[in-house]
Amino acid sequence: MRTVITGGAGFIGSHLCERFLQDGEVICVDNLLTGNLRNIEHLKSHPKFHFLDHNISKPLEIDGPIDNVLHFASPASPADYLKHPIPTLKVGSLGTHNALGLAMAKKARFLLASTSEVYGDPEVHPQREDYWGNVNPIGPRGCYDEAKRFAEAITMAYHRHHGVNTHIVRIFNTYGPRMRLNDGRVLPAFMSQALRNEPITVFGEGRQTRSFCYVDDLVDGIHRLLFCDYHEPVNLGNPSEITVYELAKEIIALVPGCTSEIIHKDLPQDDPKRRRPDISLARRLLGWEPQVDRAVGLQRTLDYFKTVI
Repeated sequence: MRTVITGGAGFIGSHLCERFLQDGEVICVDNLLTGNLRNIEHLKSHPKFHFLDHNISKPLEIDGPIDNVLHFASPASPADYLKHPIPTLKVGSLGTHNALGLAMAKKARFLLASTSEVYGDPEVHPQREDYWGNVNPIGPRGCYDEAKRFAEAITMAYHRHHGVNTHIVRIFNTYGPRMRLNDGRVLPAFMSQALRNEPITVFGEGRQTRSFCYVDDLVDGIHRLLFCDYHEPVNLGNPSEITVYELAKEIIALVPGCTSEIIHKDLPQDDPKRRRPDISLARRLLGWEPQVDRAVGLQRTLDYFKTVI
């Protein structure tokens, strides 16, 4: 097979490049706005791996047949999309349009990386795929939330109107090696602070919850979804829910000799209070559920961060 992965030099994208190299040729497309060549350095010598420095918000043409197009290009952490709101909106709209156009021209399978952020600050818990969400379209997080909601809408339009073989994954908090320590997300922030013996910054009282899925589990679910005859959104995440405060304590306990104290800052606007996926559909449709225990995944991630801090 021949697979195009936009955002392939990013955290999740680089793991997908590895997985799809097992199936054939991979063309990694990334403009390195938030991706990093270090994430794919170990793949550059692979004879079936190709890197293309390109902004998918601009039209893309690739010679020859393409079997799969996976659209993972986008800033994905609050720090990134608050710094780059316009590129975030463009890659969710123009970028998705261009990636879908490539898939349609090549008669390829298409998979969109959507997000649990389409549920906003949810009033339904846990979140099921049929919940429409509670999103503030003009809030500071709206550039990301609405970009992904539009991306879902245009993906379904291409499926219904043009018959493109599309798939949509709604990704819940994912972690693992190759995350950026400074990307602003809670887990790498806590690990960075703990490794440096700095205060652990918890927003609000830390009662807000998250559900963390190890990247290997997510990649397995994405691969299964791409080859499934189902076209509406599917949640992929780990339903094991933990408060942010409890996560901070778990990470402090993981770091030998850590003396970090937990301090509290004001909760950011529109920060979701609870986040846990209902993965009943993924279990039924894909026979998928997470396999990596959080304690194991956290240790693997911490071991990686020790090498880059």
